[in-house]
Amino acid sequence: MSVVKQPVLQQVAAEAPAGIGNLGVGFDVLGQALEAPCDRVSLRARATPGITIEKISGVVADLPRDPARNAATAGLVRLMADHGADFGIEVEINKGIAIGSGMGGSAASSVAGVVAGAALMGLDLPGDAVLAYALDGEAAATGERHADNVASAIYGGVTVAIAGDNRWHVRQVPVAAPVFSVLVHPHVVLETREARRVLPEQFGKATVIRQSALLAGFMAACAAGDLELLAISLRDVLVEPHRAPLIKGFAAVKRAALDAGALGCSISGGGPSVFAWCRDRDSAVSVGAAMAAAFAQVGVTSDTWISPVNSAGARIIK
Repeated sequence: MSVVKQPVLQQVAAEAPAGIGNLGVGFDVLGQALEAPCDRVSLRARATPGITIEKISGVVADLPRDPARNAATAGLVRLMADHGADFGIEVEINKGIAIGSGMGGSAASSVAGVVAGAALMGLDLPGDAVLAYALDGEAAATGERHADNVASAIYGGVTVAIAGDNRWHVRQVPVAAPVFSVLVHPHVVLETREARRVLPEQFGKATVIRQSALLAGFMAACAAGDLELLAISLRDVLVEPHRAPLIKGFAAVKRAALDAGALGCSISGGGPSVFAWCRDRDSAVSVGAAMAAAFAQVGVTSDTWISPVNSAGARIIK
């Protein structure tokens, strides 16, 4: 492993996008990057060793200041240690993604921190190395090293992440049809740990077989651009039944999305955000409005984002 005693750049910033975790059919396996919102991590080199979080701003400010416990810096801590850095870094975090939203906020912060750190140190890290470091940040925030949102935040588009014996294997999933996603975030918090706590330790054989069939159908539909098969396959019989009661108005929101023409609708990540896939942008606009109206009917305000399924992943911005 290369040694980087001094920084190549004195300052740099990176952004990484929010995402839809699981995509209904692929629990802890599938993810999709959104066009917006994003988290931004800005780094400035200094002579004194160590990492200091100087500022946290945006939609969230109350986050850990200990670099080992903050999603944006936990991976950066190991990255610098692995490469023998003799310098220090001052960090500013701008959160565009709410915590406990089911939008991959911890993943976005962790990826942005690692991407910015690699650029500051002049490291050309492959995607799987970025993922390995970024998972430290995801674990610091959620207690789990699940790669669905991390992978899509790095690579963009729709990704599948599979744990091998020694490393994760990530591939982008081609989507042959011009599908758009809509994500509606109700203004309530649902912590990832709580969303995982309600899941049973074991699932029935029939449920697992059905979910496996839906996942296979979904992947085939994406590759072929088969919207009929996509509409049949984009559903979650494994996790959604257990998490739906945690989201006020979920049944009405899902019904509104499907009635408005969505190909499918389910929970984004651990929730409470809800997503739908649609045939085109115009359909996504109509579906998003219907979903937001359904949330409003139960007294819940929300934000809506519409993205093409091939949205970009993390990037250096200065």
